[in-house]
Amino acid sequence: MSGGVRRKAKSLHVDYAFLFMKASGSQLRQITPLIESGAIRPVVDRVFPFASTNDALAYVESGHAKGKVVITLR
Repeated sequence: MSGGVRRKAKSLHVDYAFLFMKASGSQLRQITPLIESGAIRPVVDRVFPFASTNDALAYVESGHAKGKVVITLR
C-alpha cells in the first residue's frame, strides 16, 4: 500500500515508517508527544463550520482533499 512512498523515501535517504492507527487511548498517548514536539504536523486542507458539514463530506468524497478536512463546532 505504501510501496511508492517507501521507494521515494529510500531514494531520498529518508527514514519512513507506515503507521496503522485505530481508536486506541494507548496509541493516542504514544503519538501525543510527537505531535506536541512538532515531529508530526497534520496538514489541514480546509475548515468548514458545523452548519456546512454536508459540504465538508461532499468535499472529502470528491477526492480533492490534500490533507485533513476539519469541521468546527464553534
